[in-house]
Amino acid sequence: MGAALCTIIFCVGAHAIESSVEFHNTVTGETLNLDESLPQGRDTPGVKTFLQTGIDPYIEDRSCLKRGEQIFLTACSGCHGEIGEGKVGPGLNDDYWTYPENQTDVGIFGTVFGGARAQMGPQVQNLTMDEMLLVIAWVRHLYKDDVKHAPWFNEAQKKTYQPYKLGEKFSDEEPGICAAPPRQAAAE
Repeated sequence: MGAALCTIIFCVGAHAIESSVEFHNTVTGETLNLDESLPQGRDTPGVKTFLQTGIDPYIEDRSCLKRGEQIFLTACSGCHGEIGEGKVGPGLNDDYWTYPENQTDVGIFGTVFGGARAQMGPQVQNLTMDEMLLVIAWVRHLYKDDVKHAPWFNEAQKKTYQPYKLGEKFSDEEPGICAAPPRQAAAE
């Protein structure tokens, strides 16, 4: 079909998701089947952007970090620690990556979606694709080392990045892609 055709189509239920990015299993290198993902959370604006660009749009979007933290604490902290410092699983908040491809959003998504070695099982049936992106954004926010070693941040994010501070809180009213739509005034 030629190198110019870089769009891959994944069938999702009755809909097809077009992706300009190919996702691989971290351990085997096999192409991940996005059809295996939970049906909810497949067609959010964040997932659509990610499938086209390979960039997690939730990174450093303060409106998304509270949900990312909540999901991480429930689904990931038992192995990776409350602040990504590592426990049974590796640390996620520093310059060392067990799987170097996890320095990219596509790489870390592949690890979360398809699993890795040891006890890191696939999360494809535990988290929606949208929740995976929220968790990835939270993990990126936990980063504590020099931003020049953080290729997932764009240049603007590198200039304004503030490392996570234990006890940091996020308002439900933060503006951004994950912000709740404005409430409609009750009809009188």
